[in-house]
Amino acid sequence: MSQRLVGVRPRLACLTLAVVLASNGSTLAQTTWARGKIPITTSSNEAKQQYVKGRTLGENLRAHESREFLTQAAAKDPAMALAHYSLALSAPTAKDFFEHLKRAAALADKASEGERLMILGLQAGANADTKLQRGYYEKLVAAYPRDERAHFLLGGAYFGQQDYPKAIAEYQRAVELAPDYAPAFNILGYAHRANGEYDQAEMAFKKYIALIPNDPNPYDSYAELLMKMGRFDESIAMYRKALATDPHFAPSRFGIASNLMFQGKHEAARAEAWKLHEAARNDGERRTALFGAAVIYADEGKLDQALAELKKEYAVAEKIDDAANMSADLVAMGDVALEAGNVEEARKFYVRSLEMQQRSDLSAEVKEDAKLNHHYNLGRAALKAGDLVGAKEHTKTFLSGATAKNNVGETRQAHELTGAIALQEKKFDQALEELRQGNQQDPYTLYRIALAYQGKGDQAQAADFFRQAANQYTLPTLNYAFVRAKAKRMKA
Repeated sequence: MSQRLVGVRPRLACLTLAVVLASNGSTLAQTTWARGKIPITTSSNEAKQQYVKGRTLGENLRAHESREFLTQAAAKDPAMALAHYSLALSAPTAKDFFEHLKRAAALADKASEGERLMILGLQAGANADTKLQRGYYEKLVAAYPRDERAHFLLGGAYFGQQDYPKAIAEYQRAVELAPDYAPAFNILGYAHRANGEYDQAEMAFKKYIALIPNDPNPYDSYAELLMKMGRFDESIAMYRKALATDPHFAPSRFGIASNLMFQGKHEAARAEAWKLHEAARNDGERRTALFGAAVIYADEGKLDQALAELKKEYAVAEKIDDAANMSADLVAMGDVALEAGNVEEARKFYVRSLEMQQRSDLSAEVKEDAKLNHHYNLGRAALKAGDLVGAKEHTKTFLSGATAKNNVGETRQAHELTGAIALQEKKFDQALEELRQGNQQDPYTLYRIALAYQGKGDQAQAADFFRQAANQYTLPTLNYAFVRAKAKRMKA
């Protein structure tokens, strides 16, 4: 499942790389490079052994279990950069993520070049510099062309930019190099799914199951594909198979709740989210359960209740002064308020979010990105208030900053906002041109495209995009919850 924590452990995140112990970080590393693999730099053989156990668990989305071994690795060798890199990726909170990433970056110069590139790539991603991140991973593949994890990381960079053919090529190269490397089959399935190639996705997920049949995530991933195809009962059965393998596997609880929500069983969906909350082993799982409940309420149009659940989620982060997650929660609260038409309340949430970021000890790059995204948030608020001049000014600033950074995701958001402004001005052709450059995986973008076609009088195209927006059937987000019912009514 996709994690909502800022910068923390996205579902596509791979942990790390190969398995050779370098006693001083140089001699054996060179031997490994000759075989095209990235070394693990550590002064402790025991640290390496614990690290490899933790990495294997983490790569298969068993983050909670992986941390026990990774923590032991870091204790045995405090200078082991990869241990902190992997602890960052398995972090249950954004605060924990940034603390371990900072430690990994401080140790990166003591590690091999491959390890350094991995750490710098993760750091660039956390700083929203996707161009720099991709560049690091391209260097990694060039230096270690026979390392499956290097190709996996580069594939993830392409996936994040929605360049699915390139992502698929990298994942296929990974499995060619290591036919038993299960995580690559997992994300290969997701890439095919995103590309609309469901048969190939199903083949990849079935191979993933065959490789590690005693792990929960292969069944969870296949269940997500079944949900995407609208096969809800089959999806729930597969999620329950994942839970039979590991009753603590939180993503499958979220997946079951999602299927129930799509079937219109909102009370049952919330009950499943509550089961996740009761069984939560860490703050990340508690937050996921509360976010799930918020989305389910939003899907019903009960925005006040959705806001209440987000405030509970915020309180979880507040207890440990997790500034990054608290800031993200405030933006989510602002989005709910904005959807409800409470523009001034939404603005207050957005301002509080930015102020919290700026007061935190997060990196300068993260803070600058927060300032840039604040223009996006204020632009949306201005548009909702009917202030088209203000909306355009904020959008222009946001697009300029996103373009300067060559951040593909933020550039898409800028085009979406420009398209939304044109839609409100009834400039339907311009709206379509802009929205087509937005995120085509976002149901809200598809919903606006449908509205633009409807404005042009093209009812067939409008109906098709309303259908696509309503039937996205991905793990739900607030944006999906905001438009799913409306799109469903429109297509009918």
